[in-house]
Amino acid sequence: MTVVLEKETAGLVPSASVAAARKSDLPGQVDFLIVLGGDGTLLSMARAVGDLGVPILGVNLGGLGFHRTTLDEMLPALETLLSGGMEIEERMMLSARCAGRAGRRRVPRAQRRRHHQVGNEPHHRPLGVGGRTPRISYRADGLIISTPTGSTAYNLSAGGPILFPTMDAVC
Repeated sequence: MTVVLEKETAGLVPSASVAAARKSDLPGQVDFLIVLGGDGTLLSMARAVGDLGVPILGVNLGGLGFHRTTLDEMLPALETLLSGGMEIEERMMLSARCAGRAGRRRVPRAQRRRHHQVGNEPHHRPLGVGGRTPRISYRADGLIISTPTGSTAYNLSAGGPILFPTMDAVC
């Protein structure tokens, strides 16, 4: 097995003599990823993976989150993964495109054509839902869109449900 570290992480362990790659290049060079951290770190790598389908083993270093593997369980989980005994759980990701004008402020041309993989981070830009003619429009100070993987705390605070992780649903 060949290990490849994310470049910034490799810089924290200068004595490690393994290959390193930029975060954006990492998913194209590996068969699976092991992500150590919290939900934000895992979601960041999920966005980097995009639709490449590279499996991620999330190891929770925080106190609360949707990772299922703890640091103590990491090596047994890795052994199970390598022996083919681990089930891959698919998670949905939303894709958003910024188009046209945003209120009174003109959206920069570079952002108009950009597609964004959406995870669990708040976006502070106006949002239209739909195609060229939005199917839904809201006039509000904010809008919470929650998936089974992201924005659960925000959704709960607004009176919404907790969605089972593998559901194909949006609130």
